[in-house]
This record gives sequence, C-alpha cells and structure tokens, in this order.
Amino acid sequence: MSLDTTETTPPQKIDLRAEFESSGVAEVLRDLDRELVGLAPVKQRIRETAALLLVDRARRTMGLAQETPTLHMSFSGNPGTGKTTVALKMAGLLHRLGYVRKGHLVSVTRDDLVGQYIGHTAPKTREVLKKAMGGVLFIDEAYYLYRPDNERDYGQEAIEILLQVMENNRDDLVVIMAGYADRMDRFFTANPGFRSRIAHHIEFPDYTDGELGEIAENMLDAQNYRLDAGGRTAIADYIALRRAQPHFANARSIRNALDRARLRQANRLFETSRGPLNAEALSTITEDDIRQSRVFRGGLDVDREKTT
Repeated sequence: MSLDTTETTPPQKIDLRAEFESSGVAEVLRDLDRELVGLAPVKQRIRETAALLLVDRARRTMGLAQETPTLHMSFSGNPGTGKTTVALKMAGLLHRLGYVRKGHLVSVTRDDLVGQYIGHTAPKTREVLKKAMGGVLFIDEAYYLYRPDNERDYGQEAIEILLQVMENNRDDLVVIMAGYADRMDRFFTANPGFRSRIAHHIEFPDYTDGELGEIAENMLDAQNYRLDAGGRTAIADYIALRRAQPHFANARSIRNALDRARLRQANRLFETSRGPLNAEALSTITEDDIRQSRVFRGGLDVDREKTT
C-alpha cells in the first residue's frame, strides 16, 4: 500500500474579479445597495473591507499569508441608520469568504451579558459567546457594559471575558460593537483593550430628508400600501418637523410614523365607508392620515419613541 504524498502547488496567479463573483460577495454587496437607501460612505467601507478580505484570501491560497486578520468592528451612529442590517450583511460576507463557519448574527445588549448578582455574569456572557461562535456577535449600545460610577456593577466582568475571547477566538468569532459615536469614543478611551482589538471603525451618517422619504415609500410598498400625492407632500413635511424634535431615530421614527398612519387610515375607512372597498382604497395612505399626527401641532406621535 502506498500513500500519495504529492503536495498541491499553489497557483501562480489569481483573478480577483472572478473570485469576487464566484464567492458570492458581489451578491451580498448588491443586496446591500438594493435594501438600504443612502449610506454611501458605509457601503464604500464595506466594499473596501470585502476587497481587503478577497486579497487576503488570495494571498493565503498562494501561501503568502498565515495569520487571520483582525475583523472585529465598531459601528457608530445615531439610531435607525441601518447598523443591525449592515451587521447581518457583514456576517454573510464573512461566511462566503470563509472567515466564519456559520455566518449567523447574534444580536445582544448589556442585559444579555451582565448578571444581577455575583457569579451570574460569567455564565451569561459565555452562553452568548457559545451561541455566537462561528458567526458574528453584535453588541448594541456597547458602552452600557461599562459603568465605573457603580462599584457593584458586573459589567467589567463581561468586558474581561469578551476581550479574552476576541483575542483568542478571532478565527471563529467576529464582534461588532455599536452605538452613538460620542459614547463609543468615551467607551474605547476607558477600555483601551477594545480599541486595540478593533480594526474597522465605520461611521453611519444620518439619512437626509429625501432619503427618509424614499425609505417611507419603500416601507409602504413592502406592505402593499402607497401614498397619494398629498400624502407624499405630507410625509416630506412630517420628516422635516420630526427631525427637529427630540429622540429622532431616522428610519425607525419613520417606520413608527407609518404604523400610526395605517391605524388612522384603518379607522377612517371603518368610520366613513358605506359599501364595499376596492384594493386601492384599502391600500392608500392619504394626506389627512399623515397630517393628523401630533407632530404637526408641535408634539410627538407618542410621548417618547424608543431610540435604542
């Protein structure tokens, strides 16, 4: 019996464009463009990261690289700017390129990691990390892990476990930390261990008024609703007014506004219809459905929208 000891010869050349298409990365980036309005600088950074990883993979194939690159990331920006959606796409991209085994996203906050009593935090944090292994762990509002003003807080224990796993398991787990830009900066200053382990910092800009209008139409279209001409004017006015108010959460605030507009539309139809309704009537949001919002009278649609 003989054993084949022939070694595979590394390729001399690699077509990066062909790798880009065959790996499925192109499909992920196209989905990102199609599903998210605006965010041009974010999309550019994702493309740059994809290019870096494609080159790294090509170098590995040719025997030129050995160490796994540091892929932990920070997403900073205001609420409702698409950070969770981009994290999900990033998980898919990393999986297609072979940097994570499964490509799933586990999204958590402080409450999922930090316990309420001694001995509670470590098992909670390790259980989350176990679920996230082979994929991406997305920690929203990561700065809440650190509460130096509370001596009895257990967040520091979770931080120490995270730092250890981020360093020792970086070939099987990518951590993305997210939150407001200024708070994330303070968090990294207070916890330099995170800053040294995070190679990619991506800033998410607020949407423009025009982009939010497009987002509103896309959200309605996904549910087979539409705005009439007056409704389009009203939603543009709503966006301008709502942006100037407290607790504005970009696309999240627009989604909440549309949910309430649909409630008003349903009530209007129920109260005024005197016969069968066609699909157009059931699917049209009118100017009045929008302008009944308290925003047009100087208030909020609700006392305070959730912006976390």
